[in-house]
Amino acid sequence: MTQELHIIGGGMAGSEAAWQAANAGISVVVHEMRPAVGTFAHQTGLLGEMVCSNSFRSDDHEQNAVGLLHWEMREAGGLIMRTADKHRLPAGGALAVDREPFAQSVTDALMAHPNVRVEYGEIRALPRDGHWIIATGPLTSSALGEAIAAETGAEALAFFDAIAPIVYHDSIDMSKAWMQSRYDKGETEEERTAYLNCPMDKVQYEAFIDALIAADKTEFHEGETAGYFDGCLPIEVMAERGRETLRFGPMKPVGLTNPHQPDVKPYAVVQLRRDNKLGTLYNIVGFQTKMKYGAQADVFKCIPGLEEARFARLGGIHRNTFLNAPTLLDGQMRLRSQPNIRFAGQITGVEGYVESAAMGMLAGQLAAAEIRGERLETPPDTTATGALITHISGGAEAKTFQPMNVNFGLFPPVEGLKGGRRGRKDRYKAYTDRGKGDWKAWLSGAMAPA
Repeated sequence: MTQELHIIGGGMAGSEAAWQAANAGISVVVHEMRPAVGTFAHQTGLLGEMVCSNSFRSDDHEQNAVGLLHWEMREAGGLIMRTADKHRLPAGGALAVDREPFAQSVTDALMAHPNVRVEYGEIRALPRDGHWIIATGPLTSSALGEAIAAETGAEALAFFDAIAPIVYHDSIDMSKAWMQSRYDKGETEEERTAYLNCPMDKVQYEAFIDALIAADKTEFHEGETAGYFDGCLPIEVMAERGRETLRFGPMKPVGLTNPHQPDVKPYAVVQLRRDNKLGTLYNIVGFQTKMKYGAQADVFKCIPGLEEARFARLGGIHRNTFLNAPTLLDGQMRLRSQPNIRFAGQITGVEGYVESAAMGMLAGQLAAAEIRGERLETPPDTTATGALITHISGGAEAKTFQPMNVNFGLFPPVEGLKGGRRGRKDRYKAYTDRGKGDWKAWLSGAMAPA
């Protein structure tokens, strides 16, 4: 059997897995089907391409589980976080990146690594020997998806994920909109003004909700079900769940003051976030949608400030697939029925760029250790990475398994701290302090010379 590590898929998980294994001295082959075989969501053949939001979400490593995951990946020398920091855009307390330079830098770094080579072409069947990581993400090709289903004896679960639209900045009416991060969050003026805000009064909000509900939507194919992941619900689905749902979600008006009308509190606010370094493109935050293209343009132009908006990309919807990981994968991320294959990233049932990259990071480290004839234990569930792998490898209930973002609900409680909202700040700090200490201890062993 070859001692090379083969990785199918060059997205967040596959790229990070390759980087970690290559830095451990392992020869890595990345198999990427793009651009020869495309997907509806990808625009390029670059590795690490971002197809939905350009945000890695909160970078607060003291009060947020996602921020702690960022911290852990930086400590592990992760390629994805290093590249994200290099191409960072102002986004308040979040980590957003200039997506095209980000993907180009990921590609360049892997292409330049002496232990990595990239082969382009589709892998259509499960390999029977060698060391493999499948990190094909939610847009796994039909052929490979069918091969996985045939091997596991069960259909891959599915949910629908939606893409938010992107607007040209110069088409936004800034006499109605303004720049401000919620609660003026951020250490610099640029961070404190990272979001573009479009206010609505009650009449405008009610008309917007009516338009959303009445708009033409993309229909599902026969046999498909609308099993959305709650963290990525289309806005029209949220509107159908209750007329106030959006006002307590992505359109919440709190922490913002309209400088055009400082004495008038908006009833609702639509936020846009910079999507590229030039500031020419802005994506509408939380506005994933399955409306048809013509309907999208009509509905979004009801938003004050976007009446003359021009769209660089309209929203879309696609079917995402993932494994019932607690049933199919062991604690080393290997397929129980064929342990020469590991899975990593979103196909394992984690949700989000950061979570996908973290599972790639871990899969690359585990595979590298195995190739060297060693066994690397997974990190403890007191860490963000450990909490995720524990969840997907058995911590979750298999019968109701759904994609999951990292969150403190996956962490074991800290003894002596009470629950509830009042003690939340101290509790979250205790989680991150404990997690950092445990991650450093685990990492010192994982990164120790062979």
